[in-house]
Amino acid sequence: MKVTQKNIDDLTLNVTFNIDPSDYADKQKKILNDYRRKAEIKGFRKGMAPMGMIEKMHGRPALLDAVNGLISDGLNNYITENKLNIIGEPLPSETEQKPVDWDNDTEFEFVFDLALAPKIDIKLSADDKIPYYEVAISEEEKNKYRSNMLKQYGQLGAADSVEEEDFIIADLIQGENRIEGTYISLRSIANEKNKKKFIGKKAGEEFAIDVNAVFENETDRAAMLKVKKEDLLTLDPNYTVVIKEVKRFVDAEMTQELFDKVYGAGVVNSVEEFDAKIIEKMKAEFAQESDYRFSLDARAALIEKAAIAVPEQFLKRWLFIANEGKFTMEEIEKDFALFLQDFRWQMIRQFITKEQKIEITREDLIEHAKKVASYQFAMYGLANAPEEQIAKYAESLVSNEKEGRRIYEKVEDELVTGYIKSVVSLDKRAISIDELQKMTN
Repeated sequence: MKVTQKNIDDLTLNVTFNIDPSDYADKQKKILNDYRRKAEIKGFRKGMAPMGMIEKMHGRPALLDAVNGLISDGLNNYITENKLNIIGEPLPSETEQKPVDWDNDTEFEFVFDLALAPKIDIKLSADDKIPYYEVAISEEEKNKYRSNMLKQYGQLGAADSVEEEDFIIADLIQGENRIEGTYISLRSIANEKNKKKFIGKKAGEEFAIDVNAVFENETDRAAMLKVKKEDLLTLDPNYTVVIKEVKRFVDAEMTQELFDKVYGAGVVNSVEEFDAKIIEKMKAEFAQESDYRFSLDARAALIEKAAIAVPEQFLKRWLFIANEGKFTMEEIEKDFALFLQDFRWQMIRQFITKEQKIEITREDLIEHAKKVASYQFAMYGLANAPEEQIAKYAESLVSNEKEGRRIYEKVEDELVTGYIKSVVSLDKRAISIDELQKMTN
């Protein structure tokens, strides 16, 4: 088999395979013998049919298998022997490949386009400056955060009369039927006209309502009436409400008891120390957003610095073929700029990982997978899932091929970004919380 190479440009080349019968004859004969050995043809014992008959029945498929095997092996060997670092997969040439007549041709020519991975050589130092946005916490933002904390540690207390955000413990009466001590939140009443029926009422007062009209959410209504959701249609919706208690959520007070509950006994002993802890906590929370913004700016800066040239037309063709028609060429064109950004960053990230000998351990993967697991449990209402359960789920995520690859790339991304942050100069810029959140959303 004759193999020739023609460079199209710095990053793409043609590889041509010229194949004649001497290259594929033995392979084709072996394939036909396999067909013959397995053939069960009427009038002949298994494996004893004449070879001429086998050739007539299976000659073309055997030829295709033999030649395709040669091409596959030839491409792999050529890439390995010539130490070609390719991107994507070899693609049949759109301009050089001639039609193949499998029924009549005995000599074949196949031409493939190959794209070479560009060489990357990027050096970082303190001369490289990348913005790093640090949150400047205003008095208003601190007070808002403190107010939310006081609500978080607050509790229900008794109130004289009903207001818009209150809760009611009431009996619902319908003839001889009495539903005692049901819990009603005024927040669950969407219609303002219906909500006004409750406003201003005190313990001991009673009034009539249509529960279907007042409580539109069927799940809330079923819970309040203490019945199954499917039983609602059979119920008369008219009830008398008898208020037993009015409850209001009261914010926690700034006392030593609160300080100890939040931070531990004796850690905080004054309002000033409490506020200082709040600011410390806020900065720690928003540092994650600052780091995320830095990762985006670092990526953009390194992509610009590296100035990586890529074979764009080849990549578009490869994306179209590799995705097996899931995307049209128009869709690929539309999103190609974003793909190139990700593609260039992936090459830079892999270069830095190799160049700096950054090791990604299984412990790193498991630790990140635990964060993913905890977040997913929290999304399903399990904010305090047992550590054993989180660890077990993390192991399954890492072992899953798709999820494991995603976690590996995320960990690699974080380690590379951490390296960049340690080497370059940070151009620190103060920014408000709102401005930072707008930049990271």
